[in-house]
Amino acid sequence: MNETPRILIIDDEEIVRDSCTQILMKKNYEIKTACNGMDGLELLKEFEPDLAFVDLKMPGISGFEVIEQIHAFDPTIVTIVITGFATVDSAVDAMKKGSYDFLPKPFTPDELRLITQRGLERRKFALEAITLRREKEMLREHFAAIVSHELKSPLGAVQTNLFVLADDLKDKLTEEQKEKFERLQSRIGELVKLINTWLRAISVDINRIRDQFGPICIKTVIEKAVENTQPHAIRKAIEIETSIAEDLKSVNGDEGTLVEAVVNITGNAVKYTRINGEVKIDVQEQGDEIVITVTDNGVGIAKEDIPHLFEDFYVGKAKTEGERRSGVGLAITRRIIEAHDGTISVESELGKGSTFAIHLPVSKG
Repeated sequence: MNETPRILIIDDEEIVRDSCTQILMKKNYEIKTACNGMDGLELLKEFEPDLAFVDLKMPGISGFEVIEQIHAFDPTIVTIVITGFATVDSAVDAMKKGSYDFLPKPFTPDELRLITQRGLERRKFALEAITLRREKEMLREHFAAIVSHELKSPLGAVQTNLFVLADDLKDKLTEEQKEKFERLQSRIGELVKLINTWLRAISVDINRIRDQFGPICIKTVIEKAVENTQPHAIRKAIEIETSIAEDLKSVNGDEGTLVEAVVNITGNAVKYTRINGEVKIDVQEQGDEIVITVTDNGVGIAKEDIPHLFEDFYVGKAKTEGERRSGVGLAITRRIIEAHDGTISVESELGKGSTFAIHLPVSKG
């Protein structure tokens, strides 16, 4: 946002343009006006306002089209509709399409100042959010480089040399020494696996996933995910129960990544469920969506953790004995599901378990 906020006023009534200018010029604003939509859009390109007041009923192109083109030019520009009593319903429609608010005629100076201040605050927050997203992306890229070059490469070299050394000394080591070597190899293997998981979280390429799309049978996805998770469930004496509706429509997607997403959810359900517990997977077709729900009767999720659950590297308060947590599985899952134009949500209560729901659109082909 510019140090001096820029305001564009587009209205065919000269008295409205002049009164708005007179009221707002007492503040530290840079103001320009236009008497119709075409002139306003020409000013838009050179003036680049933070906020634009737009009259809906003007000669030439409509206020709706002006607002649409403003948002196409820069979606962070805040638009406020100026409207007469007879067009209040239209102003509400404009808000549904992205306008921030509307100012009904006649308005008082205080009403204009207040709505202007709120609109500029909205613009400021939007630009700050964009800056934060860019900074997060830069941190992601830097972190990927550090993990890959500063951690993965030397650790991989240590792992390789350790295997060679163990092989060279296998006839000279005592049983106790062999066990120590095995523990070292196991721990380093876990670290390498964790680093690969981090890199996977950072490098999930939405566009590359979409390049692989084709008709996918969800029943097959569930069966493969359960097969992958079953060994862990057996070790904890946890039963995975599936209920899959017959004659499900296919979804347009990538089977491998969808299996990974369901494995992450089901694996977590097993991880956070106590010994002799149960995990239920239900798949139904609801309207134009396939809905996959994974329910467990495990430790549950704290209320304050739920809003952050799908963020990168977030580890909640739930405890699991002997389980390593990377905090990236659910973040990967969210990106995979969103790549398939789907959504994922969770409902949970501490001590009573959790239910994750994946919604995927059915294939239109």
